[in-house]
Amino acid sequence: MKKLIYLFILAAPLFHSCAPKGTRITRAEAYPAFYNEQHPLSIIVMPPVNKTTNVDAKENFYITMSRTLAERGYYVVSPFLAMEMFQSESAYDAEMFITAPLNQFREVTGADLALFTNIVDWKKSAIGSKVVVTVEYIMRSTVSNETVFQRTGTITYDTSVNTGAGGLAGAIANVAASAISTAVQSYLPIAGACNEAVLSDIPAGKYNPSYNTDQSVFAGPKTVSRTVKK
Repeated sequence: MKKLIYLFILAAPLFHSCAPKGTRITRAEAYPAFYNEQHPLSIIVMPPVNKTTNVDAKENFYITMSRTLAERGYYVVSPFLAMEMFQSESAYDAEMFITAPLNQFREVTGADLALFTNIVDWKKSAIGSKVVVTVEYIMRSTVSNETVFQRTGTITYDTSVNTGAGGLAGAIANVAASAISTAVQSYLPIAGACNEAVLSDIPAGKYNPSYNTDQSVFAGPKTVSRTVKK
């Protein structure tokens, strides 16, 4: 009996290593609101909530989101018209609406969904030759006010440059060129990469060929991290 117990103890790690680390779920299970009778068709993009010290992050990020949403098959309320409305109605600070009723936005714009973004991290590292961006995406229904989609993306944008020169002089040149590349790097392609990484998991909208046929596609993780080379 003691021998059996001893063998079981030795084998336990093997059974544990063979056990599934997590059960994947489909988009239909992860985002049921997209497949119910409402079938959201239009989205209004709310002004990003900037929690970083980068003062330009909010504006730079806001203008990049419409393209990815449109490619997913949704009608996106014009960001320029929406911004005029936000500013005229003193609604430029979207943080106050993240948990508030959204029916008023549906009445004014006809949008079925409102997309909120929290810019958590947005910094450059000249020494490390990279730009790191972390953004949380929250999508809420303007009908039920329920959260129907929530994911966080972290994009590390590699801005290193290889000048092709060899030796110590070449290494120094590479470091200098990489530092300059990082310093002048535009945020727009980085924001676009983050949008693509996160929003590509949204169920396809009416204007996408995969509309209402991607229920069995596995949903992505709640947090996605990618490194993108310039």
